[in-house]
Amino acid sequence: MGRAPDGQTDRMTSSVTYTESPAPSFLFDLDGTLIDSVYQHVIAWRAALAGMGIDLSVWRIHRRIGMSGGLFVSALLRETGLSLSREEIERLQRAHADEYRAQMDSVAPLPGATELLTTLTERNVKWAIATSGNAVTARPALKLLGLPESTPMVTRDLVRHAKPDPDLFLAAAALLDVDPHQAMVVGDSVWDLLAARRAGALGVGLMSGGYGREELERAGAFRVYSDPADLLFRLDELGVRDFMD
Repeated sequence: MGRAPDGQTDRMTSSVTYTESPAPSFLFDLDGTLIDSVYQHVIAWRAALAGMGIDLSVWRIHRRIGMSGGLFVSALLRETGLSLSREEIERLQRAHADEYRAQMDSVAPLPGATELLTTLTERNVKWAIATSGNAVTARPALKLLGLPESTPMVTRDLVRHAKPDPDLFLAAAALLDVDPHQAMVVGDSVWDLLAARRAGALGVGLMSGGYGREELERAGAFRVYSDPADLLFRLDELGVRDFMD
């Protein structure tokens, strides 16, 4: 048995020689995927917008959660017919970050999230976190999940564009030294799945962020689970085996 040039394994059976696929790897979104924080972000955005005299319904804000902050604001303003200067948009984003940090005490890991990451680590499966949030709001989640500061994580301030652009997932794959085409992106929003498709990765949807199964499937999810606990229970469906050969 030898090694193929790309690091995959050539295996010969009694009838055919083939190249084994690499072990699966996972690129996780954060909010609504690993931590239960989507609605805290919604309320934080609503408060930040209200502070600038912009009154928007909660449901309109929720539909945009998961996008890049700049695109998020642009999309909401387009729906209202309002316009803001670049400086005002930056001030709005800072206000959102302040409002969200004030609610951090109410944020908790989603069911099964810590167990899922522990299981993947124990089975030698590579994984990383890729989030549209900036480091100042995203990195405190590592402590919530019981993860070290050295956990592979890519935040908005480390890439040029956030979701639905693929930059976050491409950067996370590079951090793990894996081919994004051989990775699976796990996310809770249509923006995660659109970015996954553009990165060339398989998309796995979780309904723990408020999107329904049909919406996630239409955006490209090839499997949809309720939350991290449900995904953990069905890891074999994604090619993660109990015993790594």
